[in-house]
Amino acid sequence: MSSTATQPAESQLSNALARDRLGVAAVVFFVMSAAAPLTVVAGVVPTGLAVTGLTGISIAFVAVALVLAIFSVGYVAMARHISNAGAFYAYVARGLGRPTGVGASWVALLAYNMFQVASYGGFGAIAQPLFVDWFGVDAPWWSFALVAWALVGVLGVRDVAVNGKVLATLLVAEIALTVIFSVAEILSSGFHPSAAPVDVSTLTGAGSGALLVMAITGFVGFEQSVVFSEESRDPRRTVPRATYIAIALIAVLYAFASWAMISAAGPDQVVGKAAEEGPELFFNLAAGPLGDIALHLGHILFLTSLIAAMISFHNIISRYMFSLGREGVLPRLFGRTVPGTGAPKNGSLAQSAVGLIVVALYAVMGWDPLVQLFFWGGTGGGLGVLLLITLTAFAVIGYFARHPEGEDVLHRIVAPVISAVLLVVVSYLALDNIATLLGVEPGSKPAVVVPASFGVLLLGGILWAFFLRATRPQVYSGIGLGASSATSGGGFAAALNEGAGPGAGR
Repeated sequence: MSSTATQPAESQLSNALARDRLGVAAVVFFVMSAAAPLTVVAGVVPTGLAVTGLTGISIAFVAVALVLAIFSVGYVAMARHISNAGAFYAYVARGLGRPTGVGASWVALLAYNMFQVASYGGFGAIAQPLFVDWFGVDAPWWSFALVAWALVGVLGVRDVAVNGKVLATLLVAEIALTVIFSVAEILSSGFHPSAAPVDVSTLTGAGSGALLVMAITGFVGFEQSVVFSEESRDPRRTVPRATYIAIALIAVLYAFASWAMISAAGPDQVVGKAAEEGPELFFNLAAGPLGDIALHLGHILFLTSLIAAMISFHNIISRYMFSLGREGVLPRLFGRTVPGTGAPKNGSLAQSAVGLIVVALYAVMGWDPLVQLFFWGGTGGGLGVLLLITLTAFAVIGYFARHPEGEDVLHRIVAPVISAVLLVVVSYLALDNIATLLGVEPGSKPAVVVPASFGVLLLGGILWAFFLRATRPQVYSGIGLGASSATSGGGFAAALNEGAGPGAGR
């Protein structure tokens, strides 16, 4: 293999992400956009009220924020030692061993892709009736989904800073609207301050497991601050600050908005109203003081909230694929970026292809995009991320047990152990309440398939790592090492590219 044969490809692609592109604010925008504040407040909260019948959602958000903040103490400490776009994958590989790390990466790809494609279903299902009411345009849901898919696909191959500016605009708008609507609900005639949303006893009563899990799905995305560590300015400071700021902002916003909504609807009536009105509850309660224009504006920003989440998850997924491709765990073509923009183009295009296939499949089969794609996909993705966070908590303990240098006892032992215990409890509650979370009968196919799929992928990734260790030890030795492994050859890429011609497999 001659060097001249590979030079043209190397001139067009790089194995490094763009450096020094993101500050604290930009990373916070990516994180909170994935959390999709307006989607959670208008969608997750009413659903949680209707399913569990419990009104303590505000205190649940606060409790989950405290657990995640404790977890983040060790998590961001590990980020000071490991800078890798494949966050969970790299951390688990370095803390619990390479095979478990590869298994975690497969689980991560499924979980975040579930969130990504779920957003397409939600966008299409919600946009369809709105366009009929507003413009008299009666188009199928998948046509709206494809418009959003195209927008996200184009932004996915652009400079990450461009994505950050788009997310900043959308996020500021939806946060402002959430606050304004919540204040309007406080000013409504039916508002009476209620202690029910902050009643601590709801965290230990019947159905509390489902309540906590629904609360934790509202924070999904907070953990992705470390994904952008390679592209951040001064990541040792940027990543921790962005993580803690995002958790605090999300907790305050969610707790305040849910308290205002429950108080305005009445703690005795809110469960019935949530079951009847669904996402419209949040908008309807604010429509009194603000007028009908509030409904239209709320619906518009509800859609842009979903778009922001799509963009954020798309960037997360493409960077996971970049990290895996750079190390040879996936084909190395995914481990290349475009000079100038630093965008992981091939990983982005692959994710776009997955989204297109799923939308097309649901359209052809006539499956429900709101329940069977948006709701099931989002809930399943939330479960996967929760299991990954729990696994990572143990990885933090394992890593610092072997590398204690530079961190105190709080960061190395105390906070990681406490968070691991708490997350095990929450994970158990999630699995025990999976049927309730999906809205299906216990033992039904979705209740079995969703959690089992993560277990199968974890095992599949572990077996793949053992295969790499036996057949391509150079690739295996570079698992979890990030950019330092990029120059090693072999792996799945070489297996696919053997005989592909000059320059293949580099």
